[in-house]
Amino acid sequence: MAIVVNLDVMMAKRKKGLTELAGEVDITLANLSVLKNNKAKAVRFSTLEAICKALDCQPGDLLEYVPDDDEN
Repeated sequence: MAIVVNLDVMMAKRKKGLTELAGEVDITLANLSVLKNNKAKAVRFSTLEAICKALDCQPGDLLEYVPDDDEN
């Protein structure tokens, strides 16, 4: 997938664990883990907003476009 989620990097920078962030964002640990491990197919803007607020960051700090190797 060409969109990479760098949630784990930002969590480490802010020294926040999965459980703490899940509580602040009001999302299940399972769903946050899917997002953190780059397995999510979609994310709601409201969830992205809550994560950015909790981690004091911008959406661009969490999401990155990386072209697939097979793209021309």
